[in-house]
Amino acid sequence: MNGRLSEAKEIELLESWIEFGKPGSGSNPLSFPVLPDNAPIGRTGENVFSQYAGCKKFIQLPLSQKTKDGLRKANYTKMTDIQMATLPHSLCGRDVLGAAKTGSGKTLAFIIPIIEKLYRARWGPEDGVGCIIMSPTRELAVQLFEVLQAVGKHHTFSAGLLIGGRKDVDTEKEHVNNLNILVCTPGRLLQHMDETPNFDCSQLQVLVLDEADRILDVGFKKALNAIISQLPKHRQTFLFSATQTKSIQDLARLSLKDPEYISVHEESPTATPKGLHQTAMIVPLDHKLDMLWSFIKAHLNSRILVFLSSCKQVKYVFESFKKLRPGIPLMCLHGRMKQERRMGIYSQFCEKRSVLFSTDVASRGLDFNKAVDWVVQVDCPEDVAAYIHRVGRTARYLSGGRSVLFLTPSEMKMLEKLKEKKIPIDFIKANTKRLQAVSGLLAALLVKYPNLQYLAQRAFVTYLRSIHKQRDKEVFDVMKLPIDEFSASLGLPLTPKIRFLKEKIKGKTVSEESSLLPEDSNETSLEYLRERLDIGRVEEDESEKSILLAQETQHGEEGKATEIGDAVHATRILKKKKLKINVHRPVGTRVVFDEEGDTLPPLAKIADTKSGSDLVKVDKDKVNQRYAEMREELKLEDTKVDKVLDHQRRREKRIKEKIKRKRAMKEEDDDDDLSGSDGEGNGDRLNRRSKIYFDSDTDDRSEKRDKEKVGLSADSISLAEQEELALKLLNSMHS
Repeated sequence: MNGRLSEAKEIELLESWIEFGKPGSGSNPLSFPVLPDNAPIGRTGENVFSQYAGCKKFIQLPLSQKTKDGLRKANYTKMTDIQMATLPHSLCGRDVLGAAKTGSGKTLAFIIPIIEKLYRARWGPEDGVGCIIMSPTRELAVQLFEVLQAVGKHHTFSAGLLIGGRKDVDTEKEHVNNLNILVCTPGRLLQHMDETPNFDCSQLQVLVLDEADRILDVGFKKALNAIISQLPKHRQTFLFSATQTKSIQDLARLSLKDPEYISVHEESPTATPKGLHQTAMIVPLDHKLDMLWSFIKAHLNSRILVFLSSCKQVKYVFESFKKLRPGIPLMCLHGRMKQERRMGIYSQFCEKRSVLFSTDVASRGLDFNKAVDWVVQVDCPEDVAAYIHRVGRTARYLSGGRSVLFLTPSEMKMLEKLKEKKIPIDFIKANTKRLQAVSGLLAALLVKYPNLQYLAQRAFVTYLRSIHKQRDKEVFDVMKLPIDEFSASLGLPLTPKIRFLKEKIKGKTVSEESSLLPEDSNETSLEYLRERLDIGRVEEDESEKSILLAQETQHGEEGKATEIGDAVHATRILKKKKLKINVHRPVGTRVVFDEEGDTLPPLAKIADTKSGSDLVKVDKDKVNQRYAEMREELKLEDTKVDKVLDHQRRREKRIKEKIKRKRAMKEEDDDDDLSGSDGEGNGDRLNRRSKIYFDSDTDDRSEKRDKEKVGLSADSISLAEQEELALKLLNSMHS
């Protein structure tokens, strides 16, 4: 009882403290005077409390003792900028849109007010769901759940992790109605809303969208709209992300009430962490894997996170590089993997130095425990926001990190856009002395491992599709890509077909131009259409040549290539090269042996052996005789084939006639039944004589038909007459 009373008194004190010191609406607590560490905390007089807007430590905030204990045991003492700016607003019940750099502590900025809100409302298990935290990825949801467990371990709230990729859905359905806090992905939450009996969120107090710009994107639009429609409008809402949305439409969807927009780094000279050193270099599309391999070989003692644009690319690069054995452990992470395996790989990468190939599934919110030394973006991000989230996996909080971005010549516009958004990125050149070509090795792998060839084909197609679907056509133009060279760099012997391209080429789409293909050609690649429409290949920029230091190849006029490019073009002959026929190639390689086993020249059987010349002379008479024999053989074969075909035709004809007769007989029987059913013609049916047949050992159809014609009734013929008729038939057979 005493514990309950003390809890009630603490809640009353906290509510008075929060009301007394809440900052003005629209203010930024970072601009308030910073409170000294020895400033008084809590009640200082009658209805007078200490200020908490402008404090630096968690202990100076109006928080419950249980929350402060959880923060202290988790080693959270001082607040980051985003926490100092948002917590004074969120603790007093306001909606918050928080934007801050990656690794700046946004998770605690909404975990703390969630716990305090439910604690002051004396929320219990019987009250149901009081808070929902939504994350765009499963890994981030797991990470959020772990922070919630650490900070709220002394509270009595029940919390659950609802994410896809797990088989215990039925177990979740049994307990989800008793949970107070749900950490979930949108898809899994919507599944429970649709399928779980008595699932109720009508008493929801707080809704949190972590990585809000991603959840509000098109990919989650339908699921989010369905979820929001089932939530109460009177609630507190938090939206946090490194790149926050200001869309009026998005804010209206969430029913926000005068939200506080706080971007703590908006006035910062850079949009990325200070400890992050960012670089970019031009790498032609067909040299990317060579550059990536060379980079990995040069940084074998680092933790490297590599971003690619599609799952199929991640699979192919991981499987092929693993077989080439670079000398460092390799891992891969993508959305098609099962959840247990994804979490296992995430943990392994945090523990040891390795290379992790990943899609953007690892670009949002994940904290690798300050373990990432390098972020390598092999494929260009779709926009500046995606770039910021990718590089944010390193240089977390106060630690340092490095990143490198590979840009094709046609993607140089992205560099300008990054600099416009206050991203300090340095343009560098590759050290060609340390480049190692792997395209030739990849081609050999595809021959040795056929299943790897399928992965290469899918990687090729999915990359082009990802470029084709990008919205920013200033950066992404699939028509400017060297498609054949890219295919060869993956080790593929032939360029796979590209059926999804619908972009117009000189006013005509690829699908329309397919009519230009020759009838006997299976070629539907974009390169073929370029040649038919006289669209030449995009010339390499001078900047590309300066970075890659092009040199003459063995073919001279056929073109130039880099040290890496030489191996690429050696994997196969591209379409630009013309095949030459060697007229001096030896012909007639058939080997003929004589009776003693010695080899003879070709056509020796029909040669004039009487001539003493070293040259073999052909006897025309023997040739003509041989041709005559072959013609006779062919005639015999044709005769046999004709007989077989004729026999087959006759057999089919007989079968058809038999089916026709049976159908006619059936129709006749049906007519008789119909006439009988109407009560008419019964006399004719009764007067018809039934057919009788005579036993015979022969199966000849003509004799059977003759017997059917006899059609005599046994009732109208005596025994003597039957014997006489039988004798006549026998005499006719013998004659």
